[in-house]
Amino acid sequence: MKKNIYSILKGTFLVSDDSFKNWRGIIFISVLAIIMIASSHSADKKVYDIARLNNEVKEMRSAFVDGRSKLMRLKMESAVVKKMKKKGLAPSVIPPKKIKVKSQN
Repeated sequence: MKKNIYSILKGTFLVSDDSFKNWRGIIFISVLAIIMIASSHSADKKVYDIARLNNEVKEMRSAFVDGRSKLMRLKMESAVVKKMKKKGLAPSVIPPKKIKVKSQN
């Protein structure tokens, strides 16, 4: 037991005659670790992109709501009357009359 621990600490298991299988295992584990690190970085990047896009969606939604409320205020009759007074137009005081067309059949 003590001999095995000393051989691991000294690194003799890497230079012995049957060390090829040890190197294969070490290289395999190293490649798996690199793949795991790359996958983790990719996942983190995607999380940051999703958070950024969610913020953009919130900003665009608030801009849309703001624009829609401005449009509703501009379409109101009082706003239209104010704008037309500047141009010299006023609403009619005589109510509109319904025109009835009789068919010629």
